[in-house]
Amino acid sequence: MKDLSVVISLFNEAESLPELVSLINTTATGMGVDYEIIMVNDGSTDNSWNVILSLAEKYKAVRAIKFRRNYGKSAALFCGFEAAEGAVVITMDADLQDDPNEIPALYNMIRQQGYDLVSGWKKKRFDNKLTKNIPSKIYNATARKVTGLKLHDMNCGLKAYRNEVVKNIEVYGEMHRYIPYLAKNAGFTKIGEKEVCHHVRKYGKSKFGLERFVNGYLDLLSLWFLQQFGKKPMHFFGVLGSLTFIIGFIITIIIIIQKVCAQSAGLKFRAVTDQPLFYLALVALIIGIQLFLTGFIAELISRGREDRNNYQISQRIR
Repeated sequence: MKDLSVVISLFNEAESLPELVSLINTTATGMGVDYEIIMVNDGSTDNSWNVILSLAEKYKAVRAIKFRRNYGKSAALFCGFEAAEGAVVITMDADLQDDPNEIPALYNMIRQQGYDLVSGWKKKRFDNKLTKNIPSKIYNATARKVTGLKLHDMNCGLKAYRNEVVKNIEVYGEMHRYIPYLAKNAGFTKIGEKEVCHHVRKYGKSKFGLERFVNGYLDLLSLWFLQQFGKKPMHFFGVLGSLTFIIGFIITIIIIIQKVCAQSAGLKFRAVTDQPLFYLALVALIIGIQLFLTGFIAELISRGREDRNNYQISQRIR
C-alpha cells in the first residue's frame, strides 16, 4: 500500500493541470512519502486528456481515468476512491483554488492524530459574495443542524481520509457535498476540520451554478431520511399515516355526534355531507390510509434488499 493518494476530479481544466501536478509532486516529494496522483477526467471537452497523458509520461506517480461523458463529481470521486491505494487519501479540485501546500498538515492529522476524515475550511474565500459566499453560509448552517457535524465548510473539495473510509462509503448522485455525513453514517466518527488557504481561480470559470444549492438541499433531505428511516420506512409513513387517519376519524365522529345530539333535541341541524369539515376529515382518512400503505410497501421493499444486513464491522476476534 502506498502512503498517499491524491484524487482529483476535473472537467475542462487543461490550463491548470501542469501547474497543479507540479505543485503536488514538489510537496509530496518533500514529505518523503510513496504517493500517487489519480486524475479522473469527467468527460472534458477541452484538451484535458492530452495534457494528462503528457503529465503521466513526465511523472510516474500520475494515474488517470477517463469517462466517456460527463457524469458529475460524485461519480468521479467514487471511481477515484475505488482506485486509491494510499493509506491516506486526499481530494482536491483541479482549478488551483485548493493549495497543495496543505497536504502535509492534512496527512499528519490522519496518520498522527488519528482522524478518520479531515475537512478543509475556506475561512477566507475569494469567490463572489452574492452568488457563492452568502448561499454557502446558509447551506452550511442548515447542514450542521441536520447532520450534527460542526463543520464550517461541508462542501470543501480539499479533504483527507483514512483509506478505510473511502472504501466503505458510496458516493453517488451529487452526494459528494455530504461525504463527512456519509462517513459518519458508516461509523467513522472522528471527523475534524482544518482551516485551509483559498486562492483566486487563475484559469477558466466555475462549473457549478446556483442550482447546486437547491440540489444540495434536496440531497440533504434524502440523506437524512435514508439514515433515519431507510431500513424502517414503516416507522415514518406508518406513524404519519396513523396520526392523519386518527385525526380524520375523530373529526368525523364529532360531526356525527353533534348531528345526533341536535336531532334528538329537536334543534335545527346541518346534514353531515353539507359541512366542509366533513370533507376535510374524509381527505385525512384517505391520506392516512395511503401513507400507511406506502409504509407497508416500502417495508416489503426494504426487507427484500440484498444489503439489508450489511453492517459496518471494524474488528473481529477469532
